[in-house]
Amino acid sequence: MIVCHCATISSHDIRAALDWMRAADPDTIITPGKVYRALGKRADCGGCLPIFLAQMERCASFGVPDLRGAARLTPAKGNLHEGRRKGNRVSQQGITQ
Repeated sequence: MIVCHCATISSHDIRAALDWMRAADPDTIITPGKVYRALGKRADCGGCLPIFLAQMERCASFGVPDLRGAARLTPAKGNLHEGRRKGNRVSQQGITQ
């Protein structure tokens, strides 16, 4: 079935791209934009996006990877400035006259 008439993408193309991306990197998060790029095409009008997403969800290799083992996004212990220098604001640098 043709899913995107603008870029001539079929449901078979979407499944093949998803399988290829999942085989290349099992932990990747697959988005419609990545599928378009994998197929060497660009989205034009976006009218096909609901059908495009439905076709992606039907594919067995679409699943979201388990991110529970990913690095924590909390700042290091005792680091309240997220890696910035202390006194990075004008109000914290002190006033000189």
